[in-house]
Amino acid sequence: MDVVEAVAIGAAGMAAGGMNAVVGSGTLITFPTLLAFGYPPVLANVSNNVGLVPGVLSAAYGYRRELRGQRSRLIRFGAASLLGGFVGAVLLLRLPDAAFRAIVPVLILTACVLVLLQPRLNRWMKNRRGAGSRADGGVPMWLGVLGTGVYGGYFGAAQGVLLMGMFGAVLRDDLQRLNAAKNVLASLVNGVAAVVFIAVADVDWTVAALIAAGSTAGGLLGARLGRRLPPAVMRGVIVTVGVTASVLLIVRS
Repeated sequence: MDVVEAVAIGAAGMAAGGMNAVVGSGTLITFPTLLAFGYPPVLANVSNNVGLVPGVLSAAYGYRRELRGQRSRLIRFGAASLLGGFVGAVLLLRLPDAAFRAIVPVLILTACVLVLLQPRLNRWMKNRRGAGSRADGGVPMWLGVLGTGVYGGYFGAAQGVLLMGMFGAVLRDDLQRLNAAKNVLASLVNGVAAVVFIAVADVDWTVAALIAAGSTAGGLLGARLGRRLPPAVMRGVIVTVGVTASVLLIVRS
């Protein structure tokens, strides 16, 4: 690995950490970067997941004030996230590489659409809260968090957008508090998947370390400064990178 590659991967990790703290979808920055440098898709996904764990943890720490009073919610949904992340990681390792190459472009493009629709989702979330909603969403919400965890353990791009869409549509709470809970749940999904990957899969530790260093700094900065960035700019970057990643995967398959 030369200096340019190392700097690019570290910078991508920092950008991903900041995006994960605020809107999610950081994988749409780091994963395409690794593909561009020639890393195989599954190895890139595994190493990226391991590297992003410190970043989502730092983002959760940056939102620690908004986490007050959410203990029961985090325990309830945290169990679903842990289970889902484990199942998703196992699916990634058990399914053939060809399946990952075929599925991931669809997942990335779907994630890009969700990022583009986020402003409308936010407006819909506010209207739903005004119309009244259940306190915890019941079993359907728990299953929704479980399904998002499976997706996050398998690939993970825009799992934060999915969580925020579900939370805002059902739970009565401030969006920043919901975003804080989202960061914790994403860290659980990425964390349990990382444990599985470290135990039984090949990890490029140089890549993981560079992403970890960058995403940790980016997560802390994102928690503090991310709300000041123009949302339209962030969405444009995410979608551009995501579409590029999809094209790379399709061309190489």
